[in-house]
Order: sequence, then C-alpha cells, then structure tokens
Amino acid sequence: MLWLVVDGLLCCFVIVLVVLLGVAFFTLLERKILGYGQVRKGPNKVGFVGLLQPISDAMKLFTKEYSMPYISNWVFFLASPVMALSFSLLLWMIYPLKWYWFDFEYGLLFFFCVSSFGVYFVVGSGWFSNSKYAVLGSYRAVAQMISYEVGMILIILCLVIYESVYVVNVNVGELFWYGCGYFFLLIMWLVCCLAETNRSPLDFAEAESELVSGFNVEYGAGGFALIFMSEYGVIMAMSMITMIYFFGGYYVMYFFLIVYFLWVRVSLPRLLYDKLMMLVWKVYLPCSLNVLIFVMSFSFMNY
Repeated sequence: MLWLVVDGLLCCFVIVLVVLLGVAFFTLLERKILGYGQVRKGPNKVGFVGLLQPISDAMKLFTKEYSMPYISNWVFFLASPVMALSFSLLLWMIYPLKWYWFDFEYGLLFFFCVSSFGVYFVVGSGWFSNSKYAVLGSYRAVAQMISYEVGMILIILCLVIYESVYVVNVNVGELFWYGCGYFFLLIMWLVCCLAETNRSPLDFAEAESELVSGFNVEYGAGGFALIFMSEYGVIMAMSMITMIYFFGGYYVMYFFLIVYFLWVRVSLPRLLYDKLMMLVWKVYLPCSLNVLIFVMSFSFMNY
C-alpha cells in the first residue's frame, strides 16, 4: 500500500515537472513563431539558438523585487496566481498513463470541473488588485469564459454520447477520427478553446489597447510569471483533450494543435467583444444543440 502511494506521488511529480518544462519551451516556440511571422528573429542570444532563453526569463522574473498596490487585498492578491497555477497543473492528473495509479472513471467531468475554477482566479486577480482596468478585464473574463464553457460542454457531449465513455483515454475515437468526421464540431471546439484560454484574437480579458494589460495589470515579477505559466498550462491541457477526443490520441496532432494557438495570434486581429458574445449565443449554442440532438437520436436508434 505504501509503495502505491509513493508510486502515485512520484508519477504526479514527473507529470508536473514535464508540464512545467513544456510550458517553458512552449513560450520559446511562441516567440520564435511570432518572430518569423513578423519577419524578424526570435530570441537567439541566450544559449544555442536561444534554447536557454526560458530559463533566463524565469530567473529574471522570480528574482525581481515584488511590489503590489497599496490598497489591494494583499492575501488574495498573492494567492490568486498560486492557485491558478495549481489548478492548471491539476488538469494534467487525468492524463492517461498505463503506469499511473489514478483511475478517473469520469475524467472528462473532472477536467471541466477543474477548468471551470479558472474563471475565479482570473476574477480574483482583477478584483483584489483594486484597479479599474484589472476589474474591467475580470468582468470581461467572467462573461467570456462562462459563455464559451457552455458551448464546449455541448460539443464534447456529442462525442461522449456517441462513444458512451467519460474516461479520458487514448483509445477514445481510435477507430474513427472525430476531427475528420465532425469537422464543423472541431472548428467550433477550437474557437471555444481560444475563448476559454483568453488567447488572441479573443484575449479581451487582457486587451492591451483598451485595458493596458487587463486583469493582470498590477502583477509583476513572480506573480506575473505564475499567471503566465498557468495560462500556458491550460493551453497545453486543452490541446491534450482535443488530441484524445478528436484525433484518437494520435500524438503527432498534439504539435499541430499547439502551433494552432500560436498561428492564430500571428495571423488574426482582435475581434469586437459584442461579436464574440453573439457568436457563442446565436451561432454556437443552436448549432451544438442541434448536433447533440442528432447524435442522441442516432445513438438511441442503435440501441
């Protein structure tokens, strides 16, 4: 029994370490792609072709002096980035490994329950900063993330009902790539992922041109680094769920899904906020409900 506990803790440590290393080099990949997309070079000075740049950035951020607004609620102000990173790492506990001791019978439900907590930390980061730009960014995040969570759940339910499984397993969709069969659902899902992770062109919670830096405007040094890491950890987790449920766990697709988040940032300008909200309530919600009804009818006919 003790060996199982030690083995489980060791597995958790390995997963967290790998995810943090992946986040570090994900940022390097993003800066490289942004550089080439804007016809300039990305970071290439620290280490061979800039491979040590993430380590240099982390050392600089975590060794800087930490300051906070004088009128902020400093306990929750400091706790929000830490909790955001913790919950983003908790998402990876459902990753299906054959030698892993956790058995999530309803792993997908666990994923959505944990990911839904992300909105609280975004709101907390803005609200407890006691800054008007941060509060406006947090208000936007609440409306955007909650609205698109509805669309995401309805889309993934279409696949769950067809497959009749809630377990996050690499065998889901193994015989049929849902990404090809339900191509329109995949497109809606990918847009919802952008909105859920506050990524450009749907990054209205940050929106530098309108809100300076949005909900994280008062954060610097280590606090900013933790928020930054949690955001990229969630992006990687979303890509993992997409790879498993839409592409049958085909690992090559994971790289293309990661690049997708970076490609849209290079290519597309930021939308208007009202169009973003109309898209989910007037387009995605009716479409996903219709597909869900069709899949449920098809499944009942098979029974």
